[in-house]
Amino acid sequence: MSNIVVIAEVRAGKLKRPSLEAIAAGLQLAASTGGKVIAIALGSGLDAAGQELAGSGAHQVVLVDSPSLANFSGDAYARIVTERCKQHGAAAVLMAHTAMGKDLLPRVAAHLDTGLVTDVVAVGCNGGTFTAQKPVFAGKALLNVQANKKPFLATLRPNNFQPTTGSGAAIEKASADAGNLLSVVKELIAAASDKVPLQEAKVIVAGGRGLKEPQHFKMIEDLAAAFGPGVAAVGASRAVVDAGWRSHSEQVGQTGKVVSPTLYFAIGISGAIQHLAGMRTARTIVAINKDADAPIFKVADYGIVGDAFEIVPALTKAIAEVTASK
Repeated sequence: MSNIVVIAEVRAGKLKRPSLEAIAAGLQLAASTGGKVIAIALGSGLDAAGQELAGSGAHQVVLVDSPSLANFSGDAYARIVTERCKQHGAAAVLMAHTAMGKDLLPRVAAHLDTGLVTDVVAVGCNGGTFTAQKPVFAGKALLNVQANKKPFLATLRPNNFQPTTGSGAAIEKASADAGNLLSVVKELIAAASDKVPLQEAKVIVAGGRGLKEPQHFKMIEDLAAAFGPGVAAVGASRAVVDAGWRSHSEQVGQTGKVVSPTLYFAIGISGAIQHLAGMRTARTIVAINKDADAPIFKVADYGIVGDAFEIVPALTKAIAEVTASK
């Protein structure tokens, strides 16, 4: 067993970007094991996603395409993935740390009688032993984990691995029946399709109580839009959500979403411990706050002490000009 299996997430026929990141992590491990990276996608109508996976650097792509798998079912997907992992001699199984990954991979681990490391930000393989690194204590420390059983299973935090490209991999089409399900998904209610999922966004513009009123979040939305379509998402502090200004789906923090974007703007956010736990692993943090002693400045890479109502519009204009020139 030396192959690395990556479970790709496909929603409504579209491949989720964190799956490409998982393939990049798989390639790192495959370089040590000498095996191949095999990307497996389950669902219905997978042709477009399969072509994208074929150019991701994976050595082989397996599409388990069936109308009965159109909607995600934890027990059905887990059974099929488990069979495929055994068939392909998986030494490791990787998947993005998304809602689907957090549901599916624990089931697969149970079927394979092995362990699972979640929310991983780095992977490695030394002398045949797999290792992983994950944030602990609200992101204040990194825990190094060594796997004692195989296969090694891990969910990967989005935005921590750079997707790769490669020549077209061979695509195998397979069919599978969902079988007798313990539960059946009847309907999916999706968020607005033009919005970037918060945990997958490369840029997050988050606002806090320093914006004074809920209507001022239009300024935050304008800054996010200035980066162009599909790049930035709007986030919010817990205080803002508790006040009813924004939806809980936008909350960043220990009781909200844990994010790791390339760029994070904290605007009018003081930087409570609960909020820092959700965003301190961002690669670059920019804080804008009138209070020079705000805790957010202790974790910020760049800090601007000043009035957000003056700074943000100017910043939005500058970014929009750069985006338009590309």
